[in-house]
Amino acid sequence: MSRFEPFHQQLKALDRAGRKRALVLPPGKDFSSNDYLGLARSPYLQKIAHAALDNGIAHGAGGSRLLGGNHPEHEALEAYAAVHFDAEAGLFFSTGYAANLALFSTLPQMDDLVLYDALIHASSHDGMKLGRAESQCFRHNDLNDLTDRLAAYRRAGGTGTVWIAVESLYSMDGDQAPLAALVDIADAHDAMLIIDEAHAVGVFGEGGVGLSGALGQQDNIIVLRTCGKALGVEGGLITMPMVLRDFFINRARTFIFSTAPSPLTAHLVHKAIEYIAQYPELQTRLHDHIEVAEQLLGSLCPASRSGSQIFPVIIGEDKTAVQIAADLQQAGFDVRAIRPPTVPAGTARLRLSLSLNVSQDDIAALADALTDAQKMEHRA
Repeated sequence: MSRFEPFHQQLKALDRAGRKRALVLPPGKDFSSNDYLGLARSPYLQKIAHAALDNGIAHGAGGSRLLGGNHPEHEALEAYAAVHFDAEAGLFFSTGYAANLALFSTLPQMDDLVLYDALIHASSHDGMKLGRAESQCFRHNDLNDLTDRLAAYRRAGGTGTVWIAVESLYSMDGDQAPLAALVDIADAHDAMLIIDEAHAVGVFGEGGVGLSGALGQQDNIIVLRTCGKALGVEGGLITMPMVLRDFFINRARTFIFSTAPSPLTAHLVHKAIEYIAQYPELQTRLHDHIEVAEQLLGSLCPASRSGSQIFPVIIGEDKTAVQIAADLQQAGFDVRAIRPPTVPAGTARLRLSLSLNVSQDDIAALADALTDAQKMEHRA
C-alpha cells in the first residue's frame, strides 16, 4: 500500500460528501471576502506603504519581539490602539488566529473554566485545546444556558476564574451577541468576558471601534480585533488591562516564539485605523449597501435581518451549495459555499459578504442571479 493511501482515501471521502476544499482565484465580483471597507487594495494604503518604504521602514522584523524584532512601529500601533479602543494596553500579533491561540492557551489557568458560545471561531477552540482550563460550550446566544452552567460550576465547588468567550458578530450567521447582557452576567459572577470583534471592527461603532465600543473600559473585558478584514491589512490586536499584556509577553508562546509582524504591517494597520475614524462615510456607504441587500435578498436569507454585512443563504445539502456557488461564479460573482465542519451538518450555505468592492447595482444583479440559480437547481 502506498504510504499516502490514507490521505488519498480521506480526500476521496471528502469529495464524495461534497466537502473537499480547493484553492481558487477570485472568479468575479467580490461577494466572499472580508475586505468590508475595500481597504485591502485601496490607493490610500498603497500610497502609505510606498511612502513608508521610501522612508526606509523595515519590511521584516528580523526576529521575535523579545529578541531584536521589537520596533517603534509596533509600540506606536499598540499605544494608539489602547487609546482609540479605550483600553489600558494593546498587543499586536501576526494574525487573529495567533492572537486567539495565545489568548485561550495562556490566560485561563488550571482551575478556571472557559464558557464559550457554540458558534465561536475555530482558532478559539484550538487555543482552548492547548490551554489548561476546563472548557464548556453554551448554546448560541443563550444567556440562560450560560448562567446555568456558570452557577453549576460554582455549586460544584469551582473557585477559579470563569472566562466567557463570544464573538460580537458571528461570521457565518451575521448575528450579534447580546454584549450588554453578557457584561452584566460577567459583572454579577466576577467573570472575565472575551470578545472577538473580528467581523465588527471598522464596520460598527463610532470611529470603527466595533460593537464593544459602547461598553467602556472595564478590567474584566478583553477584546480581540483582527486587522485583515475591514482594516484591509493583517494581524490581530488584543486590548486589555496592562497586567495581562505583561503576562502575554512572558507566557504566550505564539508571541514569544514567533518572528514579530512586519513593522510595515504595523504601520499600515495604524494608518488604517486612523483612516476609518477620519472618514465615517466608509461605514455609511457600507450600511447603505446592507439596507439595499436586505431589501433584495431578504426573502432568500431571512435569517440575515440583523443589519450586518454578512448574509447567509442556507442551502442545506453540501453538493447543492457547491453547485449553486459554481453557477454564480460562472455568472461573474465570487460567491463561495460554506460546508461542515465550518457550519453544522445540514446547514451548508452560501455566505454572501458585502463590501465596498461592489456597487448597489452589483448587489441587485447578484440577487437576480441567485434567484435564477436556485430555480435551476430546484428543477434539476
